[in-house]
Amino acid sequence: MRILSIIAGAVFAVSGSAALAQDVERGGEYYRTNCATCHGIEATGQGPMAGVLVIKPADLTRLAADNGGVFPLRRVIRRIDGRDPLVSHGSPMPIFGQFFEGRDVVLKAPDGQPIITSEPIADLVAYLETLQVH
Repeated sequence: MRILSIIAGAVFAVSGSAALAQDVERGGEYYRTNCATCHGIEATGQGPMAGVLVIKPADLTRLAADNGGVFPLRRVIRRIDGRDPLVSHGSPMPIFGQFFEGRDVVLKAPDGQPIITSEPIADLVAYLETLQVH
């Protein structure tokens, strides 16, 4: 019983710190540095590199709208860290996971399931969530 309490406390501590770990401002900095070249400053898919890519960058402001009004947290994290690669301009979309390494945090997906990712990716995703059109 004591082991279950310890495990439950550890899970709560990790999941509780994840919400605090999400820094939208820092996520915006990550976005401007690593994503805006293709997706554009306004995240609508109109970045300066968009014209040379075979597959046009997604409009990141419509992720929730195009997913039944629910931000596709798991899919976005997996695209960024490379677990769900996307073919673009004849080769895999750049995998930015190595640029966003850091302390692991746990986020809760819309279905309630935990998603483990790095703190920088959690920050970036928090920023992307603020850009969603309603």
